[in-house]
Amino acid sequence: MKKALAETSNEPDVSLDPRERAEVERSLAELRAGRPIRFEPHAGPTQLVFSTEELEPEALDEAVAQRAGQSVAEPILLITAARARHLGLEGAKGRTAALSARGLSAQEIARLADPTRPALAGALPRLLQDPPYAESILELVKAARLLPAAVILAAQGQSDVPRVDEAAVQRFRDHAASRLTQVAEAKVPLLGADETRIVAFRPSDGGREHLAIIIGEPDRGRPVLTRLHSECFTGDLLRSLRCDCGDQLRGAIELMSREGAGLLLYLAQEGRGIGLVNKLRAYALQDRGADTLDANEELGFDADERVYLPAAEMLRQLEIAQIRLLTNNPLKVEALAACGVNVVARVPHSFPANCHSKAYLDTKAKRFGHLL
Repeated sequence: MKKALAETSNEPDVSLDPRERAEVERSLAELRAGRPIRFEPHAGPTQLVFSTEELEPEALDEAVAQRAGQSVAEPILLITAARARHLGLEGAKGRTAALSARGLSAQEIARLADPTRPALAGALPRLLQDPPYAESILELVKAARLLPAAVILAAQGQSDVPRVDEAAVQRFRDHAASRLTQVAEAKVPLLGADETRIVAFRPSDGGREHLAIIIGEPDRGRPVLTRLHSECFTGDLLRSLRCDCGDQLRGAIELMSREGAGLLLYLAQEGRGIGLVNKLRAYALQDRGADTLDANEELGFDADERVYLPAAEMLRQLEIAQIRLLTNNPLKVEALAACGVNVVARVPHSFPANCHSKAYLDTKAKRFGHLL
């Protein structure tokens, strides 16, 4: 988890020209539609990449058949090392793992990648040497909001398939996160907080908007009471009892209303950044006995995939220089500070557990370091 948060502390060149951005965005759409893309690494041969989640058996069979009898014929399954270890491949080290997918059907590959499917019968595929670009490919698949797993083969030309460059992939997430445009603003009176405005910020990749919920008129000359709230469809809207997100959202608005002003940044980072569909998969694994952290890693994600560059950029555009942060998570304070945000105080923000959320809150405290 610390790695995922610490990544925001760097300030690399994350600029993308329009051509590079279009290539990445088209690649994401192709992967989600089950079609392959060409991935051009910094070094090494161009790779044909399929997402395992949307893998079409006919397309994979055709690609393998075209390479029959050649040294490049073997398809390789890329997964995270954490996912590999959950499969029982203890030799997987580092961040990624490469497995031989020779002779495996699309359904068998999907079973290896997705722990919510029936386990693959028989011996596990052998581990191969990881290609140096494996992590970049998995980052691309995650950016498509799919499980972090992919099948690759040497591309051998295939000029009819969309291409993407590894350098563009590596810069894409931070580029989109740090370049936001205010696209709408309106008064939206809330229950108990009549004087409320919502400002919508759209990322440069055209993805889901982040929202600034401004209660009252914050005094920008003083630290503003602020809550960073990652969206939670189940908790915020459906009032799910599995988490404390809904309580935290409504509690933050109530506290800001009592104080007369505050800012709630509602970030489009469902499920600690893995997305709603994958959060539901994680819930299914939790129902089998995993905790929140283990479920994320079993799916192939980091414990926390969120980034805080969008929050820092929203604060900059809103001209808020200092904040008092409503959170129980010290790492969130560190992550914002790494993004240049002046957090002058952490304000505790906890709520009682219920019989459904107790294990979740215990995991937050014991494994994520939340101060509950």
